[in-house]
Amino acid sequence: MATSIAKLSKSFFIKLLVGIIILPFVFWGMGDVFRGGNQNVIATIDSNKKISTQEFMNYVSRLNLEKDEVKNLPQTDLIEKILSEYIGRKVMSLEIEKNGVVVNDNALRNIIKNDKLFFKDNKFSRTKYEKFLIKSNITAPQFESNIVEQEKRRQFLSSLAGGIIIPEILVKKEFKKENQIKTIQYIDLENYHSKNKPSQESIKELYEKNKKFFFVEFKTIQYAEINPEVLTGSKEYNENFFKQLDVIENNVLDGQSFDETANGNNLKIIKINKINSKKEDQNKNKVNNLSDNLFSKFYNIKSIQSPEVFNIKNKYYIAEVKNVEKKNKSMLDPEVLEALKAQLNFKNKIEINTSIAKDISLGAYDNEKFQKFADENGLKVQNYIISNLKQNEIFTDGLIKRIFLSKDNEINLITDSTLTKSFMIFSKKTEYKNLKKNGREFEKYEAKARLNLINKIYKSYDESINQKYKVVLNQRTVDRVKNSF
Repeated sequence: MATSIAKLSKSFFIKLLVGIIILPFVFWGMGDVFRGGNQNVIATIDSNKKISTQEFMNYVSRLNLEKDEVKNLPQTDLIEKILSEYIGRKVMSLEIEKNGVVVNDNALRNIIKNDKLFFKDNKFSRTKYEKFLIKSNITAPQFESNIVEQEKRRQFLSSLAGGIIIPEILVKKEFKKENQIKTIQYIDLENYHSKNKPSQESIKELYEKNKKFFFVEFKTIQYAEINPEVLTGSKEYNENFFKQLDVIENNVLDGQSFDETANGNNLKIIKINKINSKKEDQNKNKVNNLSDNLFSKFYNIKSIQSPEVFNIKNKYYIAEVKNVEKKNKSMLDPEVLEALKAQLNFKNKIEINTSIAKDISLGAYDNEKFQKFADENGLKVQNYIISNLKQNEIFTDGLIKRIFLSKDNEINLITDSTLTKSFMIFSKKTEYKNLKKNGREFEKYEAKARLNLINKIYKSYDESINQKYKVVLNQRTVDRVKNSF
């Protein structure tokens, strides 16, 4: 539970404990309440519930956006997305309050004390809890308020969809989606796509537009091993050592610098200058005096000059990234060239597939023209029978599910999410398997049918809430907030 909350501060795309919908509100524009230019309110809900600019700014600051995200706020719609999500939370809170959902102190205490993130020796540790709060830069009241909010949401959404009885017809419908014997013809479009290779001009143009994204980072790292002999004069990892280690960890969390910590504890500092993610320096010389495991941990420290303490295979270290330098990559760099070609090939596939899909939707293909398309482009029409989702020598599970949705005598274009595979499919014949009412398989598809029905209920609730509440933005204040970072 709290693991999710710990990640809460890293991105505004906050995932709640259960699959909770975040209400994406349709804004009604600028209402009369803002004609006077009230800069202290960024939005209102139903004219009487005001969201102050300061309240929203505090929320945004808690999200700890990345530097690049903050830098680009004036040019993107990120603030609007965050505001939409925040208003959704506000409206959800109003609904929860109206329905009388509460979480008392005992329930809150049980949630925290049963979270294994805070366990030590298989029981709740107050020390681990407090260290978590310090490391997450959040106070106990803030964290506990967050848990209460999430638990209320969980209970509220459970009340919307609880006690549903699933009709047998819906279970069979879900079963048929995945349990067929489908006879098809297909055309693999890989060779068709590969004929359209990107030109040198298009590669150069794409590079020039995006050259700022092609760079390599060289980080200067310094670290020191924390061993008991240095801290306590003993080689034993005893209670005294771990007390000293706790002091070091707490000092680091309180902002003590790497040099202060290392020098204050007589730790031997090892420094590695300007190294990239491949463990290479600027002359492509490999750094061999640092294990891959240690290197990975140290190199991936997110913040500059922000030391962290690591436990790696029962050895303890303090490390920091002292500075970072960026060096642009040439267009002829193999990795850059590969990325440019991949992007152009992907764009080409989208354009070709869009054209084919449009022709299919307009009825330009029948069985005869399906064959003609293959002949004219040097492609083969293959006959194939699919009897289960795991028959993956040609199609993945996801593609087979898409094929199973097609009707007989219907032609479709199917692709995977990365456009690695693209096929034109002609569905010739479908036979459905039988589902036994009693058994695990029936329970499996009953659960799937239940989930689909619950999602529909949530979607219907989402739409009704959007109609129920009138949300008005103060666009001037939104713009001012965007430009204040």
